Order: sequence, then C-alpha cells, then structure tokens
Amino acid sequence: MQTKKIPSYLDINRIQFERRIKEAYEILLSCRLCPHKCGINRIAGEKGKCRSTAQPMVSSFNAHYGEEPPLSGSSGSGTIFFTNCTLRCLFCQNYPISQLGNGNPVTISELAEMMLSLQKRGCHNVNFVSPTHFVPQIIDALAQAKEKGLSIPLVYNTGGYESVSTLKLLDGIVDIYMPDAKYTDDEMAQKYSGATDYFSILKKALREMQRQVGDLKLDEDGIAISGLIIRHLILPDNLAGTARILPWIAKNISQNAYISLMSQYFPAHQAMNHPQLSRGITRKEYQEARAILRSCGLENGWLQQ
Repeated sequence: MQTKKIPSYLDINRIQFERRIKEAYEILLSCRLCPHKCGINRIAGEKGKCRSTAQPMVSSFNAHYGEEPPLSGSSGSGTIFFTNCTLRCLFCQNYPISQLGNGNPVTISELAEMMLSLQKRGCHNVNFVSPTHFVPQIIDALAQAKEKGLSIPLVYNTGGYESVSTLKLLDGIVDIYMPDAKYTDDEMAQKYSGATDYFSILKKALREMQRQVGDLKLDEDGIAISGLIIRHLILPDNLAGTARILPWIAKNISQNAYISLMSQYFPAHQAMNHPQLSRGITRKEYQEARAILRSCGLENGWLQQ
C-alpha cells in the first residue's frame, strides 16, 4: 500500500504531447501499430487486419463494476470500448464489437469528452478496452482531456498482442497495463485468434509493460494507481498453456505480479464449430490451474469464476 500519486501523463507538457502525437499518426501512413504490420495507409481510409481507418470507433463508454476489484472499486472503472480488434478470437464474448464492428465513429474531441465524463461520474480510472489500433487517437484525445482537467489513471486493457515500439509511445502516459496472456502455443494462437508468433510477442510486451509501470500499486483505499495486472483465461484442454505461462511470469516478470486467473470461459461466437472450444472448462481443469498458480508462488491477484 502507498499514498496516491498523480497520473503520470500530468507530467507531459504540451510540446511533448505534440511531438508524440505527430510520431504516432505517422505510423498510420504505413500502419505498424500492432505486430501484424499491415503497412496500409489508414489516413487514406485503407483497412488492414483491425478493419479500421484513422477514424476512431467506440461501441460504448460507461462505469463498469465487473473489472478486477482495484479497478472497479466502489465507483466503477470508466470503460471505453473501442470497436474492432487486432485479434480475431473465435471464442470472443464481445464479438459483436470486436468482430462485427458494432459501434459509432467519434471525433477526437468527442473521445476526450468521454474521458472527462467518466471522471465526472466518479470513476476511478479511464479504462481503454481493445485500444491498440487507436493509440494515436487516444494520445491525441488525452492531450485535449488533460488540458480540460482530466486527472485519473489510465488503464490499457489489451489482448496482449502488442508491438514494443507502440508501447513505448505510451511510456509515461499509461498508468495501469492489463494485458491478457492468451496462449503459449503459437499454432493455437494462429488457429483460434489469427495471431502469428503470439507467445514471443507477448513475452516482449509484458517485459516492456513491467519496465514502464512495475508491480501493481494501490492507494490507501485499495484502488489501483499504477502497475501491471495480467489476465489469464483458462481454456479447455489446456489450450491456453496455463502450465507454461504462469511459471514464465513468475520467473521473468515478477514474483509479485498480480494475476487475474479467469475460469468463466464459455463457447461464444464461432467456438461451437471447433470441438476443443465447444465446452466450458471442467472443475478438474480449474483446480489444476489453481494448483499451478500456487506452485509458482504467485500470491497476488484474483480467482474469477
């Protein structure tokens, strides 16, 4: 526990923001924001793997009470759900947003106002959900929101398929990283989420996130103010590689890492078309995952059922 500190982005001045915004938008001219590195010109309206142009798209924004306890707290986590995604998970529970493109285009000013509205409602943080493909627009909107008084922590809520170069654009901006650790088998990652070299990319991303924000830190009320939370969804037949990813985190990221071990998998979207994904996890699979977590000495976090 420690006393609350101001969000890191408040230390970035206007000139520094302008420099970073310019650098981020230039990436969209031959897009390489995510590891797919499509190389298309999103400024000109072209679409790559994320099926998005330079126009930000938002499905919803609201106070959310179902996130991990230090994020939701008593007043909710201020989620902004971005439309589309860099991953194509066949079992995505939010597939109308991530896969079908449900959402509405917004301006940069409107995105900034969403952040301010969530703060006004009393949310503990602004939680960007599936933000990777809109990083330049987020930084741009943040600069506007900061000038108008935004002062709560930012959460980067991602599938874990991140380019280190993009994460470095967020250094000193994002306070809390919350990536998924989805797979350790690249063949499974490609088959079920359309992600090439997922595990090697995830490992580099987790190291960079840990370098930037370190272990999770809470204020005197138990609310997250900075740090890393790693989510791991248990999949049937150990498709997520639980026995490999948890020991790797303990050894290579931090013994004090906060792990959100999730057992609420159910067949959604196209999962029923794939036998291994067509059922929920068994009690035995859940107990085995818990035993692995204990054996690694990872004592911080939550068991979500």
